[in-house]
Amino acid sequence: MECVRRRVYFELAKKKDKLHLLKGLEKILLDIDKAIAVIRNTQHEEDVVPNLMTQFGIDETQAEFVAEIKLRNINREYILKRVAETDELEKEIADLEDVVSSRRRIRAIIIAELKDVIKKYPSPRRTGLVYDAAPGEAAAEDETEDYHVTLFVSREGYFKKITDASLRMSSEQRYKEGDGLLTSFEASNRAELLVFTDRAQVYKTRCADFEDTKASALGTFLPTRLEMDDGERVVAVADPGDYRGQLLLLFENGKAARFGMDVYETKTNRKKLVNAFSDKSPLRGILFFREELDVAAFADDGRALVFNTALLQPKTSRTTQGVGCMSLKARRKLQRAEPLEGAGIKNVARYRVRTLPAAGAVLREEDRGEEQLSLIGD
Repeated sequence: MECVRRRVYFELAKKKDKLHLLKGLEKILLDIDKAIAVIRNTQHEEDVVPNLMTQFGIDETQAEFVAEIKLRNINREYILKRVAETDELEKEIADLEDVVSSRRRIRAIIIAELKDVIKKYPSPRRTGLVYDAAPGEAAAEDETEDYHVTLFVSREGYFKKITDASLRMSSEQRYKEGDGLLTSFEASNRAELLVFTDRAQVYKTRCADFEDTKASALGTFLPTRLEMDDGERVVAVADPGDYRGQLLLLFENGKAARFGMDVYETKTNRKKLVNAFSDKSPLRGILFFREELDVAAFADDGRALVFNTALLQPKTSRTTQGVGCMSLKARRKLQRAEPLEGAGIKNVARYRVRTLPAAGAVLREEDRGEEQLSLIGD
């Protein structure tokens, strides 16, 4: 399903780029003679594109496209034919966007392609399926009480498990002075938890190992409860569920590593996983997702970058150093990364890229949103 989604997303990106060029051509259509005059009256070749941008209010990519049109094609008939593609292209883009976000349609594509394979290779199965009929040992039933809870983790590593009833009575969370919320999410009392630290280690625990508490309490200090190393700090907590989700790590050096949550699945009841991810550069962002996700990354020089996780190929090793994601200038660092939905960016198109690595664009004031805290303190 991920392969099909990435394939569709790639096609979607190509069509969006084409639509962007045609939108620029639409503006030229308003006054072809003016466009010709701009090109003819420009003294230096390198000024043609900037002059077209100024005169028609188009961006550099669109202006380059217009400037490269052959002289024989600078006529109303040619431009009208190209612009006529716009409506059909917009419909195709809307359809592909629906496919990318629909598990049902992706499954339908896979089924259709498998049926095509059956038609192309209609030979009977040459192998047999053998099932072990021997009765296995019945798994011990989990007698832990199961109920819905909301989990809160503070930046200093305090953990609270609060029931729905308690949360309805009081939802205002109490923290130590100078502390605040790192993350919160809903879970089951039987859920297993993965606790990520700044030492590239992951501790495994369960919700049921912690007492229910109230919003007014400070909570349990995870470094002490999980017997972490001296000075080790919590940077993220996740519920891996069935370990079929994805994990994206972004590092200070601008690299990103994507791999499946199943790399943390263990057969034995291990409590600590060392070398859980690369420690070559400080971790600046960690995201958990099951569907492809739009991500916003921010550098300490005021630039921002928006990309979709489909642009990154999953790796098989959790200690991978990752691949280039955000291109950084000398002595600059990736400061933080988070889901685009909560990043406060309004002009998304300004920062979105179709390929990685990329430099992004300088963050405008209206796109800063509320002041954000970095995942890991300096």
